[in-house]
Amino acid sequence: MYINNHLTQISNVLVIGCGGAGLRAAIEVKLAGLEVLVLGKRVKTDSHTVLAAGGINAAFGNIDPEDSWEHHFADTYLEGYGIGDPLQIELMAKESPTLVKEIDRWGANFAKLENGSLDQRYFGAHTYRRTCYSGDYTGLSILKALLKKADALNIPIDDNQYVTDLLIRDKVCFGAMSFNTRTNERTVHIANAVILCTGGHTKIWKRSSSRKNENTGDGYYLSLKAGCELTDMEMVQFHPSGILLPEEIAGTLVTEAVRGEGGKLINSKGERFMANYDKKRMELSTRDRVAIANYTEIVEGRGTPNGGVYLDISHKSKEFIMKKLPSIYKQFLDTQMLDISKHPMEVAPTAHYSMGGVFISPEDHCTSIRGLYAAGEVAGGLHGANRLGGNSLAEILIFGKRAGLASISYSKQINSHIKSDKSIKKAHENINRFLRKGTEAVTPLQLHLSNTMWKYCGVIKDKELLETGLKKVLEIKDMIESVNIRSSDSSYKDLIQIFNLEASVTSAQATILSALQRKESRGAHQRSDYPKLNPSERCNYHIKLNKRTLDLDICVNHIAPLQKNHQDIISSSDQIVNFEGKLIE
Repeated sequence: MYINNHLTQISNVLVIGCGGAGLRAAIEVKLAGLEVLVLGKRVKTDSHTVLAAGGINAAFGNIDPEDSWEHHFADTYLEGYGIGDPLQIELMAKESPTLVKEIDRWGANFAKLENGSLDQRYFGAHTYRRTCYSGDYTGLSILKALLKKADALNIPIDDNQYVTDLLIRDKVCFGAMSFNTRTNERTVHIANAVILCTGGHTKIWKRSSSRKNENTGDGYYLSLKAGCELTDMEMVQFHPSGILLPEEIAGTLVTEAVRGEGGKLINSKGERFMANYDKKRMELSTRDRVAIANYTEIVEGRGTPNGGVYLDISHKSKEFIMKKLPSIYKQFLDTQMLDISKHPMEVAPTAHYSMGGVFISPEDHCTSIRGLYAAGEVAGGLHGANRLGGNSLAEILIFGKRAGLASISYSKQINSHIKSDKSIKKAHENINRFLRKGTEAVTPLQLHLSNTMWKYCGVIKDKELLETGLKKVLEIKDMIESVNIRSSDSSYKDLIQIFNLEASVTSAQATILSALQRKESRGAHQRSDYPKLNPSERCNYHIKLNKRTLDLDICVNHIAPLQKNHQDIISSSDQIVNFEGKLIE
């Protein structure tokens, strides 16, 4: 079947993704007086941002006056195991207080102290209390504030568009192709600049905090096809605590705020086992260490009947829990009829955050393709080998704004829209190739991929597991061309799924290739055959699509030594030795 009909839409800046990063970028563009359009494949009120529950970091020092942006920088850089981009980290640490105050004014309504300043609490591995919050629904409160601001500015948001291709001519991005997920109508979006804010790829694991049709790696695949590089794809954060039951919501996040407010991790023997993994920081150690601890307790036979560990907050009063953790209290009551003020929860590690992503410049988040920018989880470089809780919400605001500002500057230099009929035709052909009958169903292949990634590229892996996993991923990749697609004027469900699967398979391949290449254990990347950190592996691995062979190539990017100003910050930052009374409240 060949279709080449499409609508045409023109704007100064096109934003792909209607979560926090995309909305903040669009707001900045609109405030500058330019025309902007936001596309999304999920309803705008339910983007993945709502799942960032625990809080947002800013070094105000409202509770701990000793805190500063320098301490925030040091915590982020050191807990990223030295491979995060120091300039990105510095920008985040410096600019987060301003952006946090701004979003609070826009209606995020963060918790306040009696003097009116923002309350702050501990989050794992932060030296001081710097996490601002709205109960345990901080991401939702931020998203609502951004949507309210976008609505006030009359920013158009089309949240039933699936973007299949970026439109490129001579290494310049001039728009995107999408189809309407309700009507199947195609649109060619012409724009001076395009900002990718499409999230990560954690849904490709069986247990994941992501939901259906989100974080399937489509932004990574779009950028690879456009000619960009990916970085640090092996660095996938497994959150220590995902819900176990019921099966249909397995992997759903149990916020770190539970541990932040005093939750204890206990194995089937009744042992508070974090003392064996990080005696000083206990439950508020870094996410990678807590996830490894939970995973180890489970695989070594000290897990719960349902294959998890216990997370217990029942030593706190019900009033305290209802005030600090209302959503989690309701979630367990609704799904398991479990009162967490009386009984412990069962949790297990869950794929939670993609710390790698599109390789971008630190200041303006531009890619190697002119006119193409990336912000939020889709972009790499900030978190290194381990992301600190609360940094992702700061990231979407700071770098969403910065990408917006960069796109404004670039767009104003463009006198007329460029266009390529060849690129548009190719984008049509990319959709048309799936409009045919086949022998494979897409859903079983998606399940096969998620099971493969969980079994062979999970919390702890080795060469044999990874090589087996890669072989199975490539087998799935070969089967995509045989998938049967049932498309009609009323539903493009199968077409959405096949594009999700193609992006997921490529993202999975990139992840395993990078994990095989990194022969050490560093942060979230843990290999049982290389259990120690290797100083010579202080580097970033980059992935690029070979346009000739259509395979993925990998190369190493060596990291320059820290500049003196950053070295001075690290050496002068306070390192807490006695954590008593500091982390466990």
